[in-house]
Amino acid sequence: MKKKIVREAVVLEYDPSRGVPQVVAQGKGYVAERILAIAEENKIPVHEDPELAHVLNMLNIGDDIPPELYHVVAQILIYVAEIDKRLRG
Repeated sequence: MKKKIVREAVVLEYDPSRGVPQVVAQGKGYVAERILAIAEENKIPVHEDPELAHVLNMLNIGDDIPPELYHVVAQILIYVAEIDKRLRG
């Protein structure tokens, strides 16, 4: 029997004045699909990492990301900023 894979998504917000990215939306299944659709509709860059999304989905909305994830999330924020810069020309 095949295990059904449930898609997960997390939206992070980074305000440099706060210093730490914060979880502002998250979901699994249908909610994750809606999050991704809204990002696409609004031309918001998306980084896909199922394992990281799963870990971040264990947090609550409003939580800061834990220090153990600073490095990996920083790399993603740099990646997304570069894509955003290219898209905006």
